[in-house]
Amino acid sequence: MQIGIPREIKAQEGRVAFLPRHVAALVRAGHEVVVETGAGLLSAADDQAYRDAGATIAPDGAAVYAQAALVAKVKEILEPEFALLRPGHIIFTNIHAALNRPQLDRMLEAGLTAFSAENTHRHGSPNCALAGEVGALEAVRLTLSPAGGTGRHFMAHFGEPAAKAVVLGLGHVGRGALRTLLGLGVRTVGLDIDAGARKAAAMDHYNAPLTVGDVSELADHLADADMIINCVLWPKHRSDHLLTREMIRTLRPGAVIVDISCDTAGAVETSRATSWADPVYVEENIRHFCVDNIPGSVPVTASAGYGQAILPHVLSIADKGVAGAVAADPWLARGLTCAGGELILEEAARYQHRPFTPVAQWLERQGA
Repeated sequence: MQIGIPREIKAQEGRVAFLPRHVAALVRAGHEVVVETGAGLLSAADDQAYRDAGATIAPDGAAVYAQAALVAKVKEILEPEFALLRPGHIIFTNIHAALNRPQLDRMLEAGLTAFSAENTHRHGSPNCALAGEVGALEAVRLTLSPAGGTGRHFMAHFGEPAAKAVVLGLGHVGRGALRTLLGLGVRTVGLDIDAGARKAAAMDHYNAPLTVGDVSELADHLADADMIINCVLWPKHRSDHLLTREMIRTLRPGAVIVDISCDTAGAVETSRATSWADPVYVEENIRHFCVDNIPGSVPVTASAGYGQAILPHVLSIADKGVAGAVAADPWLARGLTCAGGELILEEAARYQHRPFTPVAQWLERQGA
């Protein structure tokens, strides 16, 4: 199969779907790979490295889409790419279809097959930890006085306690945030609904300034918090919020909210996505940092993890075909979003109130 790797066109996005070492594995398996020129430069991979791995270099994204049967990306398909989509394409990328109807409409109109990479990670997205680590670092930076913060140091000195952070959610993202915060000496409260997650965090950081608790205790920790870091992936159908506008009004002057999960009006009622070009806005007199592609700021590391995670899925699709690969792997099946003009992803159907075909029914029709 011919596999294409275009350059990401989202602003301040330096990741690439596959590094040269991943391309080499695809080539060894008998597949052809075409890479857009410059696609890997921000991930420390130049065109010659891809040529050495066995890829051919295309002059632009249009050429990649024209040649490739399977297109592997990191970020969603953006409007400038819509015209490049065609019925025979298999798209493998982070689609986030439920909240992006124009993109989903275009995929259905084109009649292509698409996989939402974010739904296929058996052990969680490899970039989640990076998002937590970098997001926490941004929270600490925004606590500094020149950034408009409370001016409290991240370490305790001269009788003054260290800055206080509240981390919501102790999954992969939250644990990444804890590593950064506690490594710096920040007093940290970690909250989660799951007792197992709380216990694991407490055991991992038994000798650090960490207090764990249930999310029901959130209001008790807001008044003296310097930073709130949201790592909770909020169900898209919910209309309530974990951190409400009323609660945000109780935060101290200079406090900052860093919403790593970045669900618009999700766990944090006042959240909306921003970019690295303009990352911070003020609402209810509180600064919000809500960049929706945080791992893109560390593309060398992030591309390595992402490529490693999706390589088995792409190889399986290329070797077995879509139906064979989906039938063989329930995690890949979770990511099947649309095929031949049919919506398969239940989450998107439920959120957008549109009909869908369950993946088991679709597979039965394929004879798989």
